[in-house]
Amino acid sequence: MIASTAINEQIVEELYAEALLLADEARSAFDLHDTQDPALAANEVRIAMSIEGLRTTTRVMNSLAWLLNQRAFFSGELSREQLKKHGSLGEERPSDPRNMALLPLKVRSLVRDTERLHSRVARLDSEQRSREPANDDPVGSLQGRIADAFDAG
Repeated sequence: MIASTAINEQIVEELYAEALLLADEARSAFDLHDTQDPALAANEVRIAMSIEGLRTTTRVMNSLAWLLNQRAFFSGELSREQLKKHGSLGEERPSDPRNMALLPLKVRSLVRDTERLHSRVARLDSEQRSREPANDDPVGSLQGRIADAFDAG
């Protein structure tokens, strides 16, 4: 296990807090109901906002779901096997550069922040899955140690 990249409760809690903040910002940024901003009035811009808003909120919700599963594991509500079976991260759907060019700078920045968050969570997910050796299975581990003991003798 690599200590510098090992997933721990503190990392999960910090990312969870960031994801909650980004979710709230995304909700506000992509709410077009009460907007008086003339830059958002064009249909092309509204469509871009809708598409990227859906991608952004999906990205954040996938990250939050993964982080919630990690929190449940750390608190003992999920076993390692349950986490392995149900704790995978949803697939990333990157933003469309054509849509991004139409969005206000502040919204583009928010989208990029959510992409960075998802990327960090994806890296943790990948590391976690790659560190799940066969010796996580206690029986398999014991069998391996017994086999090693008899082969060495």
